Formats: sequence, C-alpha cells, structure tokens
Amino acid sequence: MPDTQHAIRILIAEDDDNARALLVELLNTMGHVVVAEVSTGREAIERAKDVVPDVVLLDVHMPDGSGIEAAEVIASEVPGVAVVLFSGDESIQLSEREVAATTAIAFLPKPTPPRVLDSTLRLAVSRAREWSVAKKDAQAARGALENRKTIERAKGILMRRTGSSEQEAYRILQRTSQDRSVPMVEIARAVLASEPGLAEHSRD
Repeated sequence: MPDTQHAIRILIAEDDDNARALLVELLNTMGHVVVAEVSTGREAIERAKDVVPDVVLLDVHMPDGSGIEAAEVIASEVPGVAVVLFSGDESIQLSEREVAATTAIAFLPKPTPPRVLDSTLRLAVSRAREWSVAKKDAQAARGALENRKTIERAKGILMRRTGSSEQEAYRILQRTSQDRSVPMVEIARAVLASEPGLAEHSRD
C-alpha cells in the first residue's frame, strides 16, 4: 500500500453516470488514480477482488441492492482495503452492526467538499494499513502462543517416555528439528500425533 502522501488507488461505485464522471475527474485532479469505476454493488465486489484498490468509495444506494451489503462483502473478501461510504440521503444512519461488518472508515455526505474528500481518503488508507498490521500482529502472537503450547506438551510426552529432564526433552526436539530441517513445532506436532488419544486433539 502506498504512502498516504502519494497517489491513492480508488475504486468508485456510483450508479449516477454524471456524478461518477465528475467524481473521477475530481479525484484525478487531486493526483489520485481511479483504478475502476462501476455502477452496481455486485460490480464493486468483483472489481475490488480483481484490482485490490487502496480505497473503495461506495454509494450507499445501489440499483442491485445496498452499497452497505457490498461493503460488507468487500470487507470480508478483500481484507486490507479501506471502505468509505457516501450518500446524498442525509437521513441515512448506519447501525453498529453495519459499521462493524463494513469496517467503514468514514461516511461522507454527497456532494463532499474536495478538501474533505481528499483528507478522508488519505485517513482511510492510513487507518486500513494500521488495522491490517495490527491484525497480522495479533494473528502472529496467537500462532506463537499455540506453537509454544504444542512444544510444551511434546516436551512433557518425551519426558515421560524417555525419563529425560525438561531441558533434555527440549534438546531432543531441537536436534530432530535441525536434523530434518523442519520447524521445531512440526516435530512437536508429530510427537503429539504419535500419542494415543492426543492425535485428534493436536489437530484442533
């Protein structure tokens, strides 16, 4: 994803042809790149998968269904893409569930002042990047914790089987890992899989 001071790659989903053309022109003059422009939520989903933009700018009202529904699918199937919703209907309010499901970073009125649109898009890219990094960090931390638990359980099995100390059991795992050139956690999983009654649990 580019630095937010540089051009932002944007997918526009707007069913009004004139409004979409004006929006494309405005974004181009700001120095951004419109990588796709569509008129329905279904097209927005498919094109988002194809071009993976930095931001999807979605009109809430779409002829084939709600833009909110399209935003939910994009948030689920194209992770890391920022979603910015916009609408000319001032009465629209998003529910907490819709905000969470769409991961919408902003909800803009239509028309939006150019300066507000520009700063919102830049903020959306920055926020999406931060969320993506935080999610990866959390997943890595969970994976590391699970790996440590697996190695600890395997050590316990080896200590019982061989009468070795905790340190000796760890060295057995370490040596086997080095000899076979595979991660230690893979050796630990093999130990668990060979233990009667633990094979199924170790795959959970």
